[in-house]
Amino acid sequence: MVYEQLKLENQLCFPVYAASRLITREYQPFLDKLGITYPQYLVLMILWQEDGMPVNDIAKKLILNTNTITPLLKRMEQQGIIRRRRSGKDERKVIIHLTKKGMQLQEEASLIPEQLAGRLAEGDLKVDDLIRLKETLESMIRYLSK
Repeated sequence: MVYEQLKLENQLCFPVYAASRLITREYQPFLDKLGITYPQYLVLMILWQEDGMPVNDIAKKLILNTNTITPLLKRMEQQGIIRRRRSGKDERKVIIHLTKKGMQLQEEASLIPEQLAGRLAEGDLKVDDLIRLKETLESMIRYLSK
């Protein structure tokens, strides 16, 4: 017996998963030039917007558990991109700060979104399609994050 609801082509999760992996793959050549991974890029984007953020806040923005992000942050510290420091107000909190190297990566990374959007727009997708897709996915994330 074949269950239609179990066919891969009938799933919402698979195209979202596959698109995520393929988009991440498109980022890779740009990130390789910076010597960082995609998850590190996400952390950097958060810190470029607000430096000196607690680990818990970064994890929350990335919808990750702190035990998932901690090894990533340790590697970034070893690379000299960030500094991890205990909060002076609350010893339980670890605050993440950009180093000079981490701040310098921002300028180099500033062209990545435009280059990636240009790459995606080479196909059948138009900029408006990409904007609508992003808005739809953000709505889905908000709903599922409750």
